[in-house]
Amino acid sequence: MATELTRDELLELYRQMALIRRFEEKSAEFYSEGKIGGFLHLYIGEEAVAVGACKALAQEDHLLTAYRDHGWAIGRGLDPRRVMAELFGKATGVSGGKGGSMHLASRERHYWGGHAIVGGHLPLATGVGLAIRYKDEQQAVLCVIGEGSTNIGYFHESLNLAAVWKLPVVYLVENNQYGMGTAVGRASAVSNIFERGCAYDIASAQVSGQDVLQVYEAIGKALDHARKEGPFLLEAKTYRYAGHSMGDPERYRTKAEVEQERRARDPIHLFGEHLKAQGLADDAALDKIHQSVESELAEIAQFAESSPEPDDAALCEHVYVNWPAHV
Repeated sequence: MATELTRDELLELYRQMALIRRFEEKSAEFYSEGKIGGFLHLYIGEEAVAVGACKALAQEDHLLTAYRDHGWAIGRGLDPRRVMAELFGKATGVSGGKGGSMHLASRERHYWGGHAIVGGHLPLATGVGLAIRYKDEQQAVLCVIGEGSTNIGYFHESLNLAAVWKLPVVYLVENNQYGMGTAVGRASAVSNIFERGCAYDIASAQVSGQDVLQVYEAIGKALDHARKEGPFLLEAKTYRYAGHSMGDPERYRTKAEVEQERRARDPIHLFGEHLKAQGLADDAALDKIHQSVESELAEIAQFAESSPEPDDAALCEHVYVNWPAHV
């Protein structure tokens, strides 16, 4: 429960959200300067979902996400310097500079990646859940998807199989209200995605994705349910301030709408006000956190820009399995 979190833990949640926000803003700058190539999907506005969810995950639990994954990587504890280096395609990146923005991963953190194919990781997460159940272990899986992937076959097949075999998987839908150019209400007959859980007799709920403590509590309950009883479908209603990707002209919404969301429901501002109302921080304390984030961001940027490019020989690495020699 959120009431069990200490003041230091609560302030750390605030710091992580602030870091992710500035990391993404800096990434957009680097992309505009041509220092980051490929695609870039920013997490600005959705920080509370990743930070709250990762706080609820146990160290041994497994995490799989879609391609809007920088915030999740940082929330899961990956070194943000190496995350930025990966965006630059540098050898020091978390994927050796070979994955870029959409393919972050960490074996040590049980973070099995951002995935570029829409919904392509749904069967993988379900398979990890099957392995856990088969071996009678206590871990759970958190599979993070966007609302746009809930209309594809992978979604229905995965939820159905997880329900039949009672797999310990939490399917978390980050409903940021827009797919790639289309509002959810124009693409989905059911706009409240969590309601789809009833089709497979799966427990489900909806939570505000702009409240980090609500997310933390909801994910904790969902993971507990998954370990004991089987899959859970959780929908976090959130909002992205940036486009679907850096090349998105955003003709499907107005600037006034985005600014209204920023003023009314910004997750960092809301949590800061909560901390002040509870007497856990004042403006000076929060300003100090933002100053420390700026210092860390400068170090992150310097590390990424100064890191070496991968060697040419790296092109041939991780292509074929090197079978162990027979003894």
